[in-house]
Amino acid sequence: MSPLEIFGIVALVYLALCILIYITQELFLFHPEKLISNFEYKFDADFEEIYIPTKDGAVLNALLFKNKNSKGLVFYFKGNTRSIKGWGKFSRDFISKGYDFFVFDYRGFGKSKGKRTERNFHKDCNAAYEYLVKNHYKEEDIIIYGRSIGSGFATRTASRHNPKKLILDSPYYSLYHLVKRFFPLFPVMSLSKYHVRTDIFIKSVKCPVYILHGMKDKLIPYRHALLLHKLNPRAHIIRLQKGNHNNLPSLTDYHRVVYEILNDTFVAESDFEEIL
Repeated sequence: MSPLEIFGIVALVYLALCILIYITQELFLFHPEKLISNFEYKFDADFEEIYIPTKDGAVLNALLFKNKNSKGLVFYFKGNTRSIKGWGKFSRDFISKGYDFFVFDYRGFGKSKGKRTERNFHKDCNAAYEYLVKNHYKEEDIIIYGRSIGSGFATRTASRHNPKKLILDSPYYSLYHLVKRFFPLFPVMSLSKYHVRTDIFIKSVKCPVYILHGMKDKLIPYRHALLLHKLNPRAHIIRLQKGNHNNLPSLTDYHRVVYEILNDTFVAESDFEEIL
């Protein structure tokens, strides 16, 4: 076999892999749980199920947990798995700290309907935020919380509005940079349908920013938090030494620092407050 033939085979294999990455990328990025339309949520706390229509005809399904003596609202942007049936359990972490809790399912998750694209994701986040401001809360009473993949959507929403605070839990510099880490030999910028440029959005965030990141996070390494901090030096980084990507809510120090952030008692000893 000639060198030219070998090159041709390698090129065809590379092209086939590029096509495969493009076609299957949503299988890697999103792991939705779909629910039937009449599914009934059950939680220990009081909650309201909400449907938010979008301009393109999609419908977003959401849950609003109320606190009798509410200090404000935590708008929670969830991760890329399951539905709000599972994520609703995190309401107790914020209800117990005196706050209402709102979470909605992205398109294709749970009962939420509509075509999934990055542009639609951003529009949906704005629609949900504007619904809350119009019907329930003042902006100065809303704290945006973004978890994992939701951190990018949360940051963009905070950059377009004026919430009280932005809390980022295990955030990524950009979804493009994160995916590039797993496919370093491929033209990810051209192949990816989802770039989610947290690095661009965070520059325009005017409210206080708090970044919580586990030092043992292997999915989204801690260096992503450092890179975001360089773009918004006013942001506080809280390093959780025992934290990985999925165990932060199980850590006592996580709950202590979240309580302090929510209730305006957090005082950083430095820009890199360390939790042991």
